[in-house]
Amino acid sequence: MTALAEMPSPPPQQLVLSNNTFACDLYAQLKDTKGNLFFSPFSVSTALAMTSAGAKANTAAQMRKLLRFPASQEEAHAKFADLLKHFDEVNRSGNVQLNMANSLWPQKGGLILQDFLTLTRQNYGVEITPVDYEHAEPEARAQINRSVEDKTQEKIKNLIVGSLSEDTRLVLVNAVYFKGAWKDPFNPVLTKDAPFFSGDDPVVQVPLMRQTRRFKYAELNNIQFIELPYENGALSMFVVLPVDKTSAGLMRLEKGLTGEQIAEWKTQMKETEVQVFLPKFKLEWGTASLVQVLKNLGMSDAFDSGKADFSGISGNRSLFIGDVLHKAFVAVDEKGTEAAAATAVVMTDRAMPNVAPSPVFRADHPFLFFIQGNATGSILFLGRVMNPAAVH
Repeated sequence: MTALAEMPSPPPQQLVLSNNTFACDLYAQLKDTKGNLFFSPFSVSTALAMTSAGAKANTAAQMRKLLRFPASQEEAHAKFADLLKHFDEVNRSGNVQLNMANSLWPQKGGLILQDFLTLTRQNYGVEITPVDYEHAEPEARAQINRSVEDKTQEKIKNLIVGSLSEDTRLVLVNAVYFKGAWKDPFNPVLTKDAPFFSGDDPVVQVPLMRQTRRFKYAELNNIQFIELPYENGALSMFVVLPVDKTSAGLMRLEKGLTGEQIAEWKTQMKETEVQVFLPKFKLEWGTASLVQVLKNLGMSDAFDSGKADFSGISGNRSLFIGDVLHKAFVAVDEKGTEAAAATAVVMTDRAMPNVAPSPVFRADHPFLFFIQGNATGSILFLGRVMNPAAVH
């Protein structure tokens, strides 16, 4: 096995900060969604980064600003390539499963510039499969969905739920799958049903896992913050629990969520013996369209058939983004975590404080959580549990 210490140096920290800021920006747009929430900001940013490789002029400027990429496209994609390479090394170490797959699905006979294909192959390792949206759309859609299902161990099914337009010329897909065992598993014998106070909703009974041991932990003014590492410490889940059990406590937490805030919380963590109570839960979120979310964040030209400039993909300005689709899944139990997500970008032709000695971390009310790669600090998945008993 490849030891974590033998892995390549993580890529420049600026890309990680950019990705994490983008993650919090997305969360800020999605937080008003009712109920549980779970998505992979890394999957979304990877799919958009691939797409941006063919963007020009103001379209490129808006995408670069959204993703907080450097002015040099070459530098941006090279850094992303380094980050993907690092996560591939994490996967090959054998301690966790962390599979990432990028693919392009162009219209058969359509023109895709060789420079774009070369760039995405070299930096994103894309697989390229021509399909026929014009004459065999159901088969094309089914083929893309089957590929995503295969890459995510059957956790993401039917990413593209509706018919694609016959004017579709290219679909760019990122799929990510993670499965990791806890460094310190929970004993199933200790898991007992207990009440979960779902904000302002009725109390529900959920299986509450429990263990007491030393964790990295911080107890701040309005939150408790804990790190639950996976085997070998390459990745961890962080749980952010508001002290206030009402919906107001969660709203305050969500309002102040930024990449800088998360980084600050981490500086406050200390090794502490903690009594941890965490619900078992399984969430599936999506398929959701992120078009309006991305427009709200300033990426508007890419969706406008009259303004979009993706001439770096096709050689002309006929392409624009018709939709950005995202779907995600996570399951947490005594052994560990399984999570998956996929993002599809559909390109359409113009025709279309002090810590107590033994604190109690009791997650029996709504909380935020995220899964990150520890060597880089990159947030791979981000979510909110409002009701562990609700699958969706």
